[in-house]
Amino acid sequence: MKAPYFLDYASVLAARSLRLPGGTGYGGTDDGTEGGSGGIILDACAAPGGKSLVLAAALPEGLRLLSNELSGDRRRRLAEVLDGRLDEKKRARVTVSGFDAAAQGRRKSERGRFAGILLDAPCSSEAHVLKDPKALAAWTPARPRFLARRQWALLSSAFLLLKAGGSLVYATCALTPEENDGVARRLFEKYRDEAALDPPDFSEGEATEFGRLILPDRSGGYGPLYVARFGKKISP
Repeated sequence: MKAPYFLDYASVLAARSLRLPGGTGYGGTDDGTEGGSGGIILDACAAPGGKSLVLAAALPEGLRLLSNELSGDRRRRLAEVLDGRLDEKKRARVTVSGFDAAAQGRRKSERGRFAGILLDAPCSSEAHVLKDPKALAAWTPARPRFLARRQWALLSSAFLLLKAGGSLVYATCALTPEENDGVARRLFEKYRDEAALDPPDFSEGEATEFGRLILPDRSGGYGPLYVARFGKKISP
């Protein structure tokens, strides 16, 4: 019997928000995958692995998952979580990798590779900071600005890695708009002819300009989590 994995329901909603191939793509009738089925889904910043478990459980036949984590220590933890929670058949369809997702989009050979991408980006994580005296003492107003730059590098790279017709989910557990809608807005400013806003389907939380923000005091205790979803249009 596989060990249980406890995951905040807001994180489950974020992972479930990713549209997997098999439906109509953005701006056309193709779903963005070869032959209309199969392909690779990327969990760009996957550790510790909870959202990868959700994605792996939902993968249609012919689809594979690449769970990526830059940090070596966190990548080992990710592999342990996947090994301990997925059955043999599902685990065989998940590969763990360790590239820098913010730089991968610069490689032209990688562009358009993925049928769907989940980006749960590193963020301020204020809820965790408040619980950790050392993290709170080290926090400065410059931290959200620094993280927003990293988040934008990750999101813009992810959009380049996404196939036309594919789905991209951007999530953080930050509260500041600078790390949430502010980063999403930059995507539309740079890729206004290619990016399509695709609001998440769930009703939890409150709507923002580009996504939804789930707050613990208003959502039964789960969160905080910001989720935005985009599609990449298919050229006519």
